[in-house]
Amino acid sequence: MSKNPPDHVDHILAQWRRERPDLDVGPMGLLGRLHRLSTHLGREVEAVLLKHGLSSSAFDVLATLRRAGSPYRLSPGDLLSMTMVSSGTMTNRIDQLEKAGMVERIHNPQDRRSVLISLTERGFCVVEAAVAAHVENQHRLVACLTEEERTTLDGLLKRFLQGVEE
Repeated sequence: MSKNPPDHVDHILAQWRRERPDLDVGPMGLLGRLHRLSTHLGREVEAVLLKHGLSSSAFDVLATLRRAGSPYRLSPGDLLSMTMVSSGTMTNRIDQLEKAGMVERIHNPQDRRSVLISLTERGFCVVEAAVAAHVENQHRLVACLTEEERTTLDGLLKRFLQGVEE
């Protein structure tokens, strides 16, 4: 197996090793590559979602409602617990999606004092098309890796994420 050619992060590491040989900058390489990869992937994902008139944050809400299953509705608290945003941010996202006709607030049939956020027919159609394009895009983005490499990387990233989230 051939060694990968130097990348942008390798050049940064070489500069730090030259300037601060007393520091172990190994983790900087891993985290720097993850950050750069996240930036590139984020741009690629946004481009596909924009073709469906969605931002990644709007898609996040719609996809969360869609994968909840029929009748495609959740409480604002449930939506909040499934995302990594503040309640104010979630309220803003819901407001924007409601204005766009993709979600609606309905009274909770089990507790009339609370509301549920529900996909509208329009929201359902938009998220159905967007999620199909999103998954196709994800396959394209990981195509440079073999199935074995994907499985290995997924396992390593899962372990890394669990360690950070503990």
